[in-house]
Amino acid sequence: MPQLWRCTAAAVFSLLTVSAAAQQRVPVGNGGTPVAPTGIVVPALPAGPFTYHTAEGQDIRVVVHTRGLKRPWSLAFLRSGEMLVTERGGTLRLIRDGKLDPTPVAGVPAVQAVGLSGLFDIVLHPKFADNHFVYLSYNKPVAEGRAGLGVARGVWDGRALTNVRDIFVTTDTSSVSRLAFGVDGKLYVSTFGSVGDNAQNTNSLAGKVLRLNDDGSVPADNPFVGKAGYKPEIFTLGHRSTLGLAVHPGTGAVWENENGPNGGDEINVLKPGANYGWPLVSLGRTYPGPWQSKGFSREGFEDPIVYWTPAIAVSGMAFYTGSKLAKWKGDVFVGGMRMGEIPGTGHLQRILFNENMEELRREMLLVDLRQRIRDVRQGPDELLYLLTDEDDGAVLRIEPADLRR
Repeated sequence: MPQLWRCTAAAVFSLLTVSAAAQQRVPVGNGGTPVAPTGIVVPALPAGPFTYHTAEGQDIRVVVHTRGLKRPWSLAFLRSGEMLVTERGGTLRLIRDGKLDPTPVAGVPAVQAVGLSGLFDIVLHPKFADNHFVYLSYNKPVAEGRAGLGVARGVWDGRALTNVRDIFVTTDTSSVSRLAFGVDGKLYVSTFGSVGDNAQNTNSLAGKVLRLNDDGSVPADNPFVGKAGYKPEIFTLGHRSTLGLAVHPGTGAVWENENGPNGGDEINVLKPGANYGWPLVSLGRTYPGPWQSKGFSREGFEDPIVYWTPAIAVSGMAFYTGSKLAKWKGDVFVGGMRMGEIPGTGHLQRILFNENMEELRREMLLVDLRQRIRDVRQGPDELLYLLTDEDDGAVLRIEPADLRR
């Protein structure tokens, strides 16, 4: 038996060696990151509309509401029924009755658009009807060759932003950022944290979700106010690349989604002062292949309530609270920009939870369109609106297949 074991072990080792040698060497770019394949070309978005049967029996029609946007990032609905849409390159666009105004909105601050950075989120003040405040997050040029993260506030006068000023600027980080107003009236601001270990550094604002007053000042009841070694703006820490913030309509809790590396995208429910683990705990692999962390959970860190492996490059998030898509009421929708690191695999996902907010099932939607879905929002008409993150970007509208307009 010992001799047989030695022969078997040798054979297994030989097979592993041959298998490893047989693996293809994938081309890599800067930092050893594998280069994305180009075998799938993202098709042009057809004219539509598109009709789908879905898992819950909610038959839908997807309408191309507006075309002509370039890499749209976020949208906000005005009370007049118009939309304001940010484009990553640094422009703000107005859509009226589905038609894109050819002239960009004036008043946007100077934006440094490099790679995936540029102009990001847009939100309206909870009392917009009274003060007309509009908030933007963006990649702010701060010095020659350097940028920071800025949050600007302006007044919408019906045609342009006026009295625009930065209410918050940090040079700790300069990339993607989402904004959301909580039920407490505070402004929640996400910061980018995938580089190094700054997401765990309490003296850095990178890799955090911040909580600010509507004028950019620090609320006195923030979890780390007065604590040595902590930036007082911090609400939560340990985030990698937050691309979705949304407020739960029942509990008022702020939900956050973020991109993992190669796998490990997640949705988190934010708790004051909590640590969500990045880069010490992750459900994903590093881009070259090894696991990001030795374990997927650790005491002292909050676990996600939803995760994706392979990653879908999750972006944007909305709770559906309307009645027109009644069989989806209470569900969470997130955009996906690519699945498993393969271009041309963008889509929308729907997640159904039970009454304890535990995931029951999820559904992939609009897969055949192959569009990168950057944002998803519920409109005042109780329909869902999506942004496609393409050079020829569009606003898509999801409505019941039998809707009588």
